[in-house]
Amino acid sequence: MPGGAANVANNLRALGGLVEIAGIVGTDRWGRMLLDDLTRRRVGISAVLREASRPTTVKTRVIAHHQQVVRVDREQAGAPPAPMLSRLIDGIRARLKSVDAVIIEDYGKGVVNRQVLEAVIPMARAQGKIITVDPKIEHFELYEGVTAMTPNRAEAGSAVGRELDTEAAMVEAGADLLNRLRCEGVLMTLGEDGMCLFERSGQRTRIPTVAQEVFDVAGAGDTVIATFTLALAGGASMPEAAVIANHAAGIVVGKLGVAVTSQQELLARFNGRAASRKSRTRGAR
Repeated sequence: MPGGAANVANNLRALGGLVEIAGIVGTDRWGRMLLDDLTRRRVGISAVLREASRPTTVKTRVIAHHQQVVRVDREQAGAPPAPMLSRLIDGIRARLKSVDAVIIEDYGKGVVNRQVLEAVIPMARAQGKIITVDPKIEHFELYEGVTAMTPNRAEAGSAVGRELDTEAAMVEAGADLLNRLRCEGVLMTLGEDGMCLFERSGQRTRIPTVAQEVFDVAGAGDTVIATFTLALAGGASMPEAAVIANHAAGIVVGKLGVAVTSQQELLARFNGRAASRKSRTRGAR
């Protein structure tokens, strides 16, 4: 299955979004397989560069009884050569006018680094694009000016330098991140405790988890940022987008392996919950 930023693209495409992906893969068979697979899924790959000296990242998960036992990663981390990053930035610049939003999926592997962030974020802001980021701790200060970010509890805690083991600590961290990064929203994912959305307006929205069964949480964060951003691009408010993303994540964690959801599954989930609420209301009468 496509992983990393390609999983975000796969989630966007499964929900009906039109997607262009930018990044770097190797010239090995894994890179060829990945690009062929993305092409079949109708994800635009013209901004993907291939580098012979940098193998394509491959993660192999060993699953037993619906649980991941071990994961084997084959990868080469570290920044690619500066000229290659310049070509990557040029490719993003050439496609920026045709998109509504930019998702920065930072896995800390080296492709998303200072050179890229300091070029892409101001470029996208100047054109009024929605910019969301799935962050890594070493780059937090470089995300200043994005529209929103989606850290998990541990990432947010690392960014503010303390454990978020209480509700008060979590609330304080959300406010700190909004102020430090001058962003419009922070959607903090909290695992079994759901999510919490912090907005620059001061509004805070607590969103309980809706997962009915949890088989595999791999890639759930990718689903969150993909769905959240796509909803924002479609005109949803941040609380609306966060609720939709929460439902999407609740669906994919009930599937084995890196998974996606569809418009039909999301609508069925919302309709099912609406019918359940209506039934409970009738019963109360």
